[in-house]
Amino acid sequence: MSSDSDARRIASGPTPSQLVPDPGGAQFSAASRSGDATPYDPLRLCIFATIALLGWLGGPVTLIVFSVVGFAGYWKAWRGGLKKSKCWLRDTRLVLAYFAVLTAAGVWGTYAVVTSLLRT
Repeated sequence: MSSDSDARRIASGPTPSQLVPDPGGAQFSAASRSGDATPYDPLRLCIFATIALLGWLGGPVTLIVFSVVGFAGYWKAWRGGLKKSKCWLRDTRLVLAYFAVLTAAGVWGTYAVVTSLLRT
């Protein structure tokens, strides 16, 4: 690529004001300035809160379920060629190790809860 083609590619992209988040939470864009866009919806926060609630209600068994499902999904993706994930850990192997540790923690937590219930 030449510097001219790079300049054209950059110039055709979004303006800097479209990349900077609004202090109110919405993204600047031509559509949002004109009022045509829908307001920002923080759906991920609702999802995170729901998962936290399920974890709190279900205890370590819920952790086992979520971590095994996550491990299975990432294992399938890794076998399909995914090397970089959008997860914060990035490397798929690290994500698999993370889910394995979570599963082990869930198994240990379940064991601890069951043994404490049997002692009483």
